[in-house]
Amino acid sequence: MDPRLNVIDKRFEKVKRIIAVSGGKGGIGKSLTASVLALILAEQGFQVGLLDLDFCGPSGHVILGIQDVFPVEEKGLVPPVINGISFMSIIYFTGANPAPLRGSEVSNAIIELLAITQWHELDFLIIDMPPGIGDPAMDTIRLIKRVEFLVVTTRSLVALSVMKKELQVLQELGKPVLGVLENMKTSENSAVRDEATMMGASFLGSVDFDLDLENALGDMNKLKRTSFAGQLKEIMARTKLF
Repeated sequence: MDPRLNVIDKRFEKVKRIIAVSGGKGGIGKSLTASVLALILAEQGFQVGLLDLDFCGPSGHVILGIQDVFPVEEKGLVPPVINGISFMSIIYFTGANPAPLRGSEVSNAIIELLAITQWHELDFLIIDMPPGIGDPAMDTIRLIKRVEFLVVTTRSLVALSVMKKELQVLQELGKPVLGVLENMKTSENSAVRDEATMMGASFLGSVDFDLDLENALGDMNKLKRTSFAGQLKEIMARTKLF
């Protein structure tokens, strides 16, 4: 048995809640939601961590403008803290290079990252999940206990189709789902609400498509002032999830 597996649970002992932001399709705003959610919680005075496990396209550091800060070795790796967020990502191992991992290599990389990261006391650890419901996502679900899922989707038929499959898998595994968030809303439409309700999941609300969001990427202060952040904050307050 891999000895690292016995270490992983201990790494999360000081974390009160673990929130996995997931979504079956790329381009739906999963990473953005995870990053801004961490920003909002940190601004509210919580101790927050952000773990980017999107091996296919890690982007938390780009969204938040994190650069030139690195983990510190202390019986493992202690994530750097930027604007109140403890941040860990695969980029600290690959840099700007791609990580063309396959099969067991992906599982090994996830286990290694989870086993060596030393999280200090946190109120929330936000995880930017691997996309889809393939091996990387399933490994993460298997390895991290006490994880709660926030599912992000758009009202695209393709995104909704994958969302339903993801919800089904999470329900079959007995994993708690906080609810479904609709992103990039462009018009009044109940498709996401209807599909979430049909699957037995709570519909949290919708965030409108924000034309100015691109100009705020890479700047935490600008991100916090965007319409996207404002609407996400309002949904968090109204649903009382956090």
